Amino acid sequence: MLNYKLLGRSGLRVSEICLGTMSFGQDWGFGADEATSKEIMSAYRDAGGNFIDTADKYHNGETEEYIGRWVKGDRDRMVIATKYTLSMDHTDPNASGNQRKNMMRAVEASLRRLQTDYIDLLWVHAYDDDTPYQETIRALDDLVSQGKVNYIGFSDSPAWIVSASNVMAELQGWTQYIGIQAEYSLLARDPERDLIPMAQHFDLGITAWAPLAGGVLSGKYTRSGDNDSLRKMGNDEKGRTLEHNLKIAREVDKIADEYGVSSAQVAVAWVLAQGYRFIPIIGARKVSQIQDTLAAAKLNLSTETVNHLNQMTKIDLGFPQEFLASDHLQDMVKGEVARHYLKHRPIYS
Repeated sequence: MLNYKLLGRSGLRVSEICLGTMSFGQDWGFGADEATSKEIMSAYRDAGGNFIDTADKYHNGETEEYIGRWVKGDRDRMVIATKYTLSMDHTDPNASGNQRKNMMRAVEASLRRLQTDYIDLLWVHAYDDDTPYQETIRALDDLVSQGKVNYIGFSDSPAWIVSASNVMAELQGWTQYIGIQAEYSLLARDPERDLIPMAQHFDLGITAWAPLAGGVLSGKYTRSGDNDSLRKMGNDEKGRTLEHNLKIAREVDKIADEYGVSSAQVAVAWVLAQGYRFIPIIGARKVSQIQDTLAAAKLNLSTETVNHLNQMTKIDLGFPQEFLASDHLQDMVKGEVARHYLKHRPIYS
């Protein structure tokens, strides 16, 4: 059975693995049908899962409709997170973005599709540079006050937007973001440059999407030679199938064989091993896929294995992180005596 975690600086109890639902629906021409989607959600719930992540844009609302019909009658036991921002009508300039008008329209539409009176967690789906962050955080607080939304978070955003928003919210007594959502995997560690340090500072939960890097870390291309995947073109465009990434995937395969588990389990277990605040979001188009990947929660990678994967996939943090962490600057900032003889918390802890 899955264990539970507190999401960020809140009392909300969520499963240590979140179920992503972008593969539920057929309006985009791919994905699981409704019957299969319900089977996957039931298998997740039966394993102790209670944290389901969706978005209004997924299959143009069809995904939310699937979830609404499945969760009916058992609504309060589940933590339903959905998102708004992305355009639901490309002919209407106000049917997209993070402004108040689109937010209110989107939430009302999601409530109807989900057949519920409230959304547990509303994510801002992506940063919108046309809308002041002050407008967004203020409008979100209104939704919480109205009882339509319980908690808020931000997906796919620069770190400074989230930090500035939470500082303003704290000063004004408004609702603050309790989590961020970002692409994070052995092939995508870019959030370590600023998003993760920011989340650590503000005690935010980190939900990691694409922990399998579009299936590349599942052995899809390194074990079976399945080059006809529906996601192959997208993975190629994102550079996930470049040789240096496939080298990492083959190393994941090797470790999986040593542990006697699937490659997907190793990739997800690595995300979990990064710390308490990390929650991988896993998707599936088959019940067998969700059952296999959920087993990652019980896979305890050794410290040596985690360190090996960390070192193998380490990225250049760049300026200012590496500059500030250098021995020379640390001596200059703290003084040689303090640097060598006093205990200091790590930078960006």
